[in-house]
Amino acid sequence: MHYLWLVIAIVTETMGTTALQASQQFSRLWPSVAVIVFYGASFYFMALALKEMPVGIVYAIWSGLGIVLIAAIGYVLFGQKLDLPAVAGLGLIIAGILVIHLFSNSAQH
Repeated sequence: MHYLWLVIAIVTETMGTTALQASQQFSRLWPSVAVIVFYGASFYFMALALKEMPVGIVYAIWSGLGIVLIAAIGYVLFGQKLDLPAVAGLGLIIAGILVIHLFSNSAQH
């Protein structure tokens, strides 16, 4: 169950960050409200994941996958370009998350 809570935390965090971009520095009401709601939900579900997983592992996965998803959303929705070093860096983040998940005894499965 803790991985489900973590996935929900990651998805809601990315939705909150996407809403942050859409809020145009909190000058638009509904995207600004969405930022607060989604970030609140993200921290709630991350707290649920923390009941079973170490904080360092949860935060590494949450932030790493959040970065990758936000980069993809920025590319698709907002036309933000990614050069080769950016794509390589994102690939390294994914590789790091896979190493944690597949090989670390700290990450409870």
